[in-house]
Amino acid sequence: MTRPADTEPGIAPRGGLSHVRGDRAVELSTLTIPALLGETVARFGDRPAVCFREQGVRWTWGQFAAEVDALASGLHRLGLQRGDRLGIWSPNRSEWLVTQFATARIGVILVNINPAYRLAELEYALNQSGCRAIVSAERLKSSMYLEMLQRLAPELATAPAGQLKAAKLPALQFVIRMGDETTPGMLNYDDVVASGREGLDAAKLDAISAALDCFDAINIQFTSGTTGNPKGATLTHHNIVNNARFIAMAMRFSDADALCIPVPLYHCFGMVLAVLACTCTGARMVFPGEAFEPLATLQAVAEERCTALHGVPTMFIAELDHPRFAEFDLSSLRTGIMAGSPCPIETMKRVVAQMHMHEVTIAYGMTETSPVSFQSSTTDPLERRVSTVGRIQPHLEVKIVDGSGRTVPVGEKGELCTKGYAVMQGYWGDAARTAEAVRDGWMHTGDLATIDAEGYCNIVGRVKDMLIRGGENVYPREVEEFLFRHPKVQSVQVFGVPDPKYGEEVCAWITCKPGETCTEAEIRDFCRDQIAHYKVPRYIRFVNEMPMTITGKVQKFVMRDKMIEELGLAMARTA
Repeated sequence: MTRPADTEPGIAPRGGLSHVRGDRAVELSTLTIPALLGETVARFGDRPAVCFREQGVRWTWGQFAAEVDALASGLHRLGLQRGDRLGIWSPNRSEWLVTQFATARIGVILVNINPAYRLAELEYALNQSGCRAIVSAERLKSSMYLEMLQRLAPELATAPAGQLKAAKLPALQFVIRMGDETTPGMLNYDDVVASGREGLDAAKLDAISAALDCFDAINIQFTSGTTGNPKGATLTHHNIVNNARFIAMAMRFSDADALCIPVPLYHCFGMVLAVLACTCTGARMVFPGEAFEPLATLQAVAEERCTALHGVPTMFIAELDHPRFAEFDLSSLRTGIMAGSPCPIETMKRVVAQMHMHEVTIAYGMTETSPVSFQSSTTDPLERRVSTVGRIQPHLEVKIVDGSGRTVPVGEKGELCTKGYAVMQGYWGDAARTAEAVRDGWMHTGDLATIDAEGYCNIVGRVKDMLIRGGENVYPREVEEFLFRHPKVQSVQVFGVPDPKYGEEVCAWITCKPGETCTEAEIRDFCRDQIAHYKVPRYIRFVNEMPMTITGKVQKFVMRDKMIEELGLAMARTA
C-alpha cells in the first residue's frame, strides 16, 4: 500500500498551521497479539519465521507458535494469570522472543528491562511494576544478571524454586533463568517450557486468548525519568499491533521480505518496528547475535539474503566503516528503518548508495506513542528521506505548539504533541507523571519540531534537555540525582555534547564540597555497576562554580558551548 498523495486531506497541514492528521482509509485493527500471530501462522505456517544465528535456532511460523504455546502453558501452570507482570532481562535471544508472545498469549503483562540496567535501576523497575516473575539470561558481556538478582534477593540461596520471598523485591515470586546450569531458588527456562509442553491444553490456551481485549495493557517499557526514576510506559495490544501494521505498510513489507534485526528487543525498535512488523506480514526475522556487532550484522545480511535492515545511526556508521565492508554482497537489501536518534544526512546518503537500501525510511516517535508517529515513505524523494523524519502515520494527529499551547504557523518550531490510538495508557502506577505528559489526550513529547507546507516533519531540538547517546535516551536529571549521592559532590550538571560515533556523549560538570577534592576515576568507579554504561559521563570537569543567569538558573548551553570549543567538536547535520 502506498501512502496518500500530498493532495489528499490530512497529510499536509491546513489553514497555515502546523497541525496534521493521518490517513484513515485503512481501518484500525482490533486483533490482540496472540490473534495476530494466529492469523500469520494460518497463512504462512510452513514458511521460515525466525533465525537466531548465534544460537543456531531456526523456526518456521508453525514451530515458533508451538514454542510460544509451550512456554505460555508452562507459565500458566506456575499460576501466572492475566494482568500479572513478568519481567524479561536479556539480550537478543530466542527466549526473549518466545517470552514476548507467550506472555501475551495468556494476558500476562511483559515488562521490558534494559539489558544495561544495574542494581538500582533493576530494583526500581521490578518494584514499580510489581513483577511477580522474571525471565533472565545469565549474563551479557560484563553484566552478570543472575549475580545482580542474588545481590538484590539473597533469600534465593535458601528459597525453594518458585517460592521466593525477598525483602527488597516483595512482589517477586518466580526467577526463571536461561541456560543449562541450575541456581538455588531459580527455575530453569527449559524446564518451564518442558512442563508446559507436557501439560499443554491448546483449548484452554485458546479460551484464555479469546477472552483478552485489545485494549488490555500487555507491555510496560521503562524510559528514563526526568525526575530521577524511570517511567513505565504502559502499552496495549491495540497500541503496538496497529503501530506495527502501519510501519510495515510504510516499508511495503510482505512475506517475501527478510529483516535483519541487530537492534535490541527490549526497546520498541526491536519489539515493535521489527518483530511485530514482521509478524503482521509474515516476513522472516534474522537476529545476527545477542548484541550489536557490525561484522556479524554484515554477515547476516549477506548470508541470509536479507531485504531489510534496521538500526540506529551509530549502527549504520559502524557497518559502513567496517574494514571488511567491501567483502559483503548487500545487493539483496531494499528497505529498512533508521531511527532512535537524529540521523546524519550524509550517513543516510551512504546507506542508500553503498548498502543498496534505496527504499530506506526514517521513523520518529517515542515509547509513549507505541512508538512511531512520523515515517518517511519508500516513494518519498530522496532529499525528503534524508533531511526529514517523513510525514504523519495513519490515524494519528500531531500539532506543534508554543509555550502557551497555541498551534504555531507552518515552518515555525515548537513542541510536538501527538494524539490518537498510539498514545500509551499511562505510566504504570504513576498518575501524576501521566497527567503531566498526557493532557486532553495529547502526548507532550518534549521534542522541538517543525512541519512544512507538505506535512514533512523535522526534529530540531528538545524542550527538555534530554540527550540521545547511540539511540539510548539519557535524562540529565536522572544522572545528576545519582551523582549527587557521591559524598564529595556538592553540585552537578549533566548535558550532552556532540559525538561523531554516538550522536551525543554525556558530560558532567561537578563542584566539590568545601575542603574535598575528587577525580574522574572516583566518579566513574561510583557509577560502575550502579547505572547503565551509556549514562556514565564520558567527559567530567571539576569546576569552582556553574554559569548562572541573574535569577540563579544554570546555563547549560554555556557549559555545552565551552566543552564543544575545548574538545574541538563539530555538530553533524541531521534530519
